[in-house]
Amino acid sequence: MNEQGQALVKICGLQDDATVRALRGLPIDMVGFMFVASSRRKVSPQQARALVAALRDRGGEPSPLAVGVFMNPTMEELRAAVEEASLDAVQMHGGESPEFCGEVKEHLGMALYKVVSVGSASDGNPDTAVASALDAYRDVVDAILLDTYDANVGGGTGRTFSWDRIPAYLAWTRAHGKKLIIAGGLTMDNVRELVDRYQPDGVDVSSGVETDGIKDISKIASFVERVKHA
Repeated sequence: MNEQGQALVKICGLQDDATVRALRGLPIDMVGFMFVASSRRKVSPQQARALVAALRDRGGEPSPLAVGVFMNPTMEELRAAVEEASLDAVQMHGGESPEFCGEVKEHLGMALYKVVSVGSASDGNPDTAVASALDAYRDVVDAILLDTYDANVGGGTGRTFSWDRIPAYLAWTRAHGKKLIIAGGLTMDNVRELVDRYQPDGVDVSSGVETDGIKDISKIASFVERVKHA
């Protein structure tokens, strides 16, 4: 939540200068840049550097945080990307251990978000996100980001998970002073219901604001408006 009690908005997977600049004037809190090799939205550290510069060129308007999204990086890969792109925060989307996350916090000294994959209540997939398992990350993360479990890609599926899983994670994050961000299949048609019902600290969207695989500024604007007025 921001100072006005509104949920934070993260737009993920931006790849081009024109789209980044079109976000000016919208109350977006975070922008995610993908450094995951298997992602169709992947950018190089050099591309991200130019995009982050455009993100911060807002004529005195507060700039969204630039968040790098990684999956099982080495410390060397992570450090190189963070320094080249001038990132504000990192998001770990793989099987990064609490020990590795602790090293990241110690050596890079920046905000760290850990993605936790959640299966549906009825499926047979392993749920890696039971609240009790989060304790090991308590001292090394600033936020937990819930996304939909997928055995093949680990997240970024464009599908929702069972939202009735949210309260347990929300209770854990509230108890330990962390933020809870929700991703997974969010669109301008369902995000207001999510925010009204569960009041997470933030929401994260990528494919839900795209048309034919391309970021759609009108959809982004509608998505943000529905979050901020929920």
